Amino acid sequence: MFGNRRKAFFVSAALVSGAMLMTACQDTDTDKAADTDATQSSSSATSAPADSSATSTPVDKDEASEGGADSDSGSGVDTGDGKRVPVEQTCGANDISWSTKSETQAGGYILVMAKAKSGITCYLPAALPTVAFGSDGTQAGPAEQSVGEQIKLSGSTTAYAGVNPKSSNEDGGKELDSIIVGVGDNDPNPVSLPVDTITVSDPIVTNWHTAPTDAVPFS
Repeated sequence: MFGNRRKAFFVSAALVSGAMLMTACQDTDTDKAADTDATQSSSSATSAPADSSATSTPVDKDEASEGGADSDSGSGVDTGDGKRVPVEQTCGANDISWSTKSETQAGGYILVMAKAKSGITCYLPAALPTVAFGSDGTQAGPAEQSVGEQIKLSGSTTAYAGVNPKSSNEDGGKELDSIIVGVGDNDPNPVSLPVDTITVSDPIVTNWHTAPTDAVPFS
């Protein structure tokens, strides 16, 4: 009796163990299949080509040339419309070889001539030259109603300005034999230029010109 129960117990235990083993194998196979599917899905997602139409924006070649690596967008002076222009060197008085000449036209005036020194290229700004007289620094006023254009000095190019030391009809004035010339009021190195003896009263000066005939200071 006891032997039959023991035998039945072992048979039952064997059946239960077999069932558990089969379940475990099925679970393992299922997990492996799930892992394989997940790996394949991940690989497909990684290797799938991106939709270029969603991220690409056509670039106009004119825009690229204006703002790209080959443009001047990173340097120079901003013109206000997104572009930049190269900064040019403004002439100082010490960049220039100066000379003067007395002329008789228009009642007599001094023709000031300016050339860049050897190896220098610079620009005279579109503004009156600064011309002063005497120890009190009497300064010449404008002989023209508007300023001229910027002039590039290089090589043999010469700029001309005409100075009338006495534009008034009154008698008298200061007797001088030199004038002081600078490129703008803030020129740190103005030069003193010799001239014939002149009488100074209400002096005037023209803009810079590229032709001496344009630099006659009519009052």
